[in-house]
Amino acid sequence: MASILQAEKISKSYGTRILFEKLDININEGEKIALIAPNGSGKSTLLRILAGKDSSDLGGTIRYKDGIQIAWLEQEPDYDPEKSVFEEVFSSSDELSRTIAEYENAILANDPKRLENAIREMDRTEGWQYELKVKQILTNLKIGNLDQKMSELSGGQRKRVAIAGAMLSDAGLIVLDEPTNHLDLEIIEFLEEYLTRTSSSLLMVTHDRYFLDRVCNQILELDNGKLYRYQGNYSYYLQKRDERIENFNSETERARNLFRKELDWMRRMPQARGTKAKYRVNAFYDIKDRASQTISEQSMKIDVKSARLGTKVINCKGVSHSYGDYKTIDSFTYNFAKGEKVGLVGSNGVGKTTFLEVITGTLPPLAGTTDIGETVVFGYYRQAGLEFTPDETVIDVVRRYAEVATLSDGTQVPVTQFLSKFLFPYSTHNTKVEKLSGGERRRLYLVTVLMKNPNFLILDEPTNDLDIISLNVLEEYLAEFRGCLIIVSHDRYFLDKLADHIFVFEGNGVIKDYVGKYSEYREYIRELEREKTPRPVKEPKEEAQIAKKGLTYKEKRELEALESEIESLEKEKSDLEAALSSGILSPKDLTDKSVRIGEVISLIEIKSDRWLELNS
Repeated sequence: MASILQAEKISKSYGTRILFEKLDININEGEKIALIAPNGSGKSTLLRILAGKDSSDLGGTIRYKDGIQIAWLEQEPDYDPEKSVFEEVFSSSDELSRTIAEYENAILANDPKRLENAIREMDRTEGWQYELKVKQILTNLKIGNLDQKMSELSGGQRKRVAIAGAMLSDAGLIVLDEPTNHLDLEIIEFLEEYLTRTSSSLLMVTHDRYFLDRVCNQILELDNGKLYRYQGNYSYYLQKRDERIENFNSETERARNLFRKELDWMRRMPQARGTKAKYRVNAFYDIKDRASQTISEQSMKIDVKSARLGTKVINCKGVSHSYGDYKTIDSFTYNFAKGEKVGLVGSNGVGKTTFLEVITGTLPPLAGTTDIGETVVFGYYRQAGLEFTPDETVIDVVRRYAEVATLSDGTQVPVTQFLSKFLFPYSTHNTKVEKLSGGERRRLYLVTVLMKNPNFLILDEPTNDLDIISLNVLEEYLAEFRGCLIIVSHDRYFLDKLADHIFVFEGNGVIKDYVGKYSEYREYIRELEREKTPRPVKEPKEEAQIAKKGLTYKEKRELEALESEIESLEKEKSDLEAALSSGILSPKDLTDKSVRIGEVISLIEIKSDRWLELNS
């Protein structure tokens, strides 16, 4: 496989803090690589450097294959608030994107001469098939109103627009930083399928383990400033990483045993040190360095006491809520029980966050009642994340809530000690929060939520920006959590592992309770869709015999019909081209015929493909 990117001696530091030093990376055609590292290790920085959006320190170099295009998706994509969705999607500078954009703008402008030129360019660049691809991608990403200003979109909508731009760029290398954040589950599944099928090379950071396992065929692990490559998916990586650590620590133990022997040799007859073999003295210092190395995995330790939770938790009766004519909750009745773990799923904007605000009493219902038990202590981890002022440090934020924290055994510890359990050593306590990475801020936010010793935890998108190691620790804690738990997450693995049942938000206030895991629910939905799809009528026996030798009777009739249809469409295409070139059409006729010629060309492509399939 040909190399499309070669990076040598890539380094990055901020002040005295070194993220990584002298890394060498090679990416070949067709490779789909996931980068894994703890929060704060510099994953996003490394992606930016490789995508050409940032530079390496200390003279590192990156060489790209000639003519390679790179599609870059940030965690929080930049955008021009004054641009329309259409303009943002087609902001790529390549010729095909400009041609499609000009064609669409010419239709909107209702300018016959401009439209005639645009159609000529569409023919020249073969843009009609590309336009069909554009419409398919926009439809699957649920991007409808192309005239809407970017400033009017939600975070999830802006992310979808940025993804559409990356998918349409026809890039040889796609670089994605947390692509699944803010996306609903249906769109994540579409993106997963697209990236699995694309021939482009891929480099991405993601916390979504199902997504990672199904899309990627290689893993790059950034550990203590060094890179390790694993030829396989995430499941294979987990197995081989444990073996690597075990082997490394075994070799370290052997080096320590040898070091003890060599140390004894060095100490003997110190007056004769000058006569000792120089090569053995040098080897001693090499062994000493190796013996001092070890891999100790740092991970958060969640050790928090939960307040006692009584029998009565939250009783909802006939709860309804709406914004104008749009219903978010319609006559919801349910009694939450102690120890219950519920997942909330549904499209963005369907009302999940409103539901959480209502049941916790933050937002009053427009009808019905929510009766909250006296012993309930909420811990609400909001999607918006941690709120802080520019001058606040890590310790300032935590001390807003308390000076001490209570552990699971009832012991009270200072917040400085409590922070260390969440990988915030004393040296970081006076670091300004704005200097932390996205994942570090999320971890600090989790500290502030758990300090309250909640017995009813609400986690709204807790997996966004958290590294996989921290996610595993959080999952272990939540699996043993004795209180009540509600999770809103687009991470299918996280939902499957923790939620006993799910509330499905279907829109217009309808909330259905599905008992089972999210993956089981998705399979149930797929089965319903399969049942709705008409099944092909079985052929008679004599036609089945024909099928063994060649085309079935039905396929022969289809082939004859296709030949006639293609001929008819080709004639219509010629007539449309002649009409569009005549210069005598009214603006309305010009617009109608230009739209129709695009449809006709697409139909010819589809029917020609089927004709070739039958003939082969």
